[in-house]
Amino acid sequence: MLKQRDRERERESKRERESRKNEKIPDLLETERNTHHVLFVSLSVHTGVHCSSKMTVRWLALTLLCCLLNCVDSLSPVVQRNKYNNSFRLTRSTRGRVQQLLMKYKEQHLGNKHFEDRGRQLKDLPLLSTDFYKWLKLTDWQRLLAAFGDMQTYWNMLDRKRKQLEEEDEHMAVHDTFPQSIKHIQLDLRDLMSQISTQMSYINRSWKRTTSPFIQPVVNSQTSSKTMWDHRVEGYIILRDLDLYLTKLARDFLLLASKTHL
Repeated sequence: MLKQRDRERERESKRERESRKNEKIPDLLETERNTHHVLFVSLSVHTGVHCSSKMTVRWLALTLLCCLLNCVDSLSPVVQRNKYNNSFRLTRSTRGRVQQLLMKYKEQHLGNKHFEDRGRQLKDLPLLSTDFYKWLKLTDWQRLLAAFGDMQTYWNMLDRKRKQLEEEDEHMAVHDTFPQSIKHIQLDLRDLMSQISTQMSYINRSWKRTTSPFIQPVVNSQTSSKTMWDHRVEGYIILRDLDLYLTKLARDFLLLASKTHL
């Protein structure tokens, strides 16, 4: 009897151990599932944060770029206005040198510092008379293009006159400072033309920026019939009209600068 009871107890204990093992297996499976779920959620969150940070950086970069472009656009009128003001100041200072040279020229080459002859004109020089309303309606491009061409003409006329004076000095064996003074004015005109060309390239990108004037000989069929006096008066007319033209050009730059405020 005792042996039989011991056997039954061993069987019951064995059954209990097997049942406990069967209970642990689902627990392990559930734990593994939970672990995988946690890892998946963690990876998803990390990936989402990484993608979100990338998008944030891109948006910040795009916003910064837009701000920079807006700043450049807002500064462009200011830069243009400063350029026009600089051109105005150079025009005014050049006009002052032209007036001083004109006074000396009349005194030394015409014998009278008060000499005036408004009736004589040179057909090769730009017209000074302008209709006020047409002048106001000119576009910035038209205004600058006309100024560039007129400055080119005056530069060529001064160049021709300077060479004539140099030839006279060689024949008369005298030292005259007027050719050098004219050359200084030509340098001022060249700087003005360079500034105007830069302003034109800002308006029209296809415009090829020019830094030096194009030397074009002025043809005059009546040169051989002119007297020495005619040649001297011609120099007076060039300087006289250049003085008046620079006054007009200064007004152009003031108008262009004022339009950048609009």
